[in-house]
Amino acid sequence: MRRFTMFLVTLVSATAVTFAQSAPAQKPKGGFGDPTFIFMMAIMFAIVYFLMLRPQQKKQKETQNMLNNLKKGDKVLTIGGIVGIVGNVKDSTVMVKVADSTVLEFKKAAISGVLNDEKEEKGQSEEKK
Repeated sequence: MRRFTMFLVTLVSATAVTFAQSAPAQKPKGGFGDPTFIFMMAIMFAIVYFLMLRPQQKKQKETQNMLNNLKKGDKVLTIGGIVGIVGNVKDSTVMVKVADSTVLEFKKAAISGVLNDEKEEKGQSEEKK
């Protein structure tokens, strides 16, 4: 086994020396100063921006808009899965009625969405047409 290992080391080093001697002395291509590299990095940044960053920013803006427009009587869903009706809206908290005599106070950030009856919205949009 030891002889085989020595044979491989000798073979690899001999190949490296032969390759180094036969390779012409050229200026290496590529690197950070290469215009192709800069162009490819710009394309990669644009792809990441339009496929990942921009949609995330848009969703955050919609969520913030939804939280700012919460009003009494809205049916909401919390991040914990609790569904209730907004009773009172404060600066950073919301009072949510979940049962006849049960009112819970949540941070606005804990509201994951406003639930509106889709049938009512469709009915209203059909009446407008």
